[in-house]
Amino acid sequence: MTTDPRDSYEQHVDGFGTVRVRLLDPAADADVVHAWVSGERAAFWGMNGLTRDQVAEIYAHLATLDTHHAHLVTKDGAPAALFQTYEPAADRVGECYDVRPGDLGVHVLVAPAGAAGPQPGWTSALLSVLATYARTVLGRRRLVVDPDVRNTKAVARFVRQGFVPGEAVVLPEVDLPDVHLPEKHARLAFLDVAFGG
Repeated sequence: MTTDPRDSYEQHVDGFGTVRVRLLDPAADADVVHAWVSGERAAFWGMNGLTRDQVAEIYAHLATLDTHHAHLVTKDGAPAALFQTYEPAADRVGECYDVRPGDLGVHVLVAPAGAAGPQPGWTSALLSVLATYARTVLGRRRLVVDPDVRNTKAVARFVRQGFVPGEAVVLPEVDLPDVHLPEKHARLAFLDVAFGG
């Protein structure tokens, strides 16, 4: 039996810890993911008000797709972030910019700060590992993010990480039998990871 390379990435960061990226298990990880996406701080994630079972169902559907993937990121064995990747050409964002070969769309939801409170440099270290994962495991050249324009904290966080801001765009509504996404006003940003970004 071969191991999916998307499920086997681990990196130790001096002074930070060991980060592992693995494919999300929609059933086994439902409690932790639901706790994160249902919190007020995750309002822009678009899942406030959903039950645990509804969240599990969404990620079970996502797991059937070849173009979109969800990952659970752990730091020293503890859940640290939800990391979603997608092919921009197979997503509504692909209608809003000129998709290049090697682009990878990403969404990142960092876990709430623990009892010790926010740790300086924590999110930056985590995002650096995810960029390395995208380059070395997935073979990608550029990351694309599309946070809601009202989510100024996320936009600023990506810019501090080295993402180059792009246009403000309107992602069109998606209304399919299995998926409904309302129209979204987003700020695109791009990070070149081809040479270690």
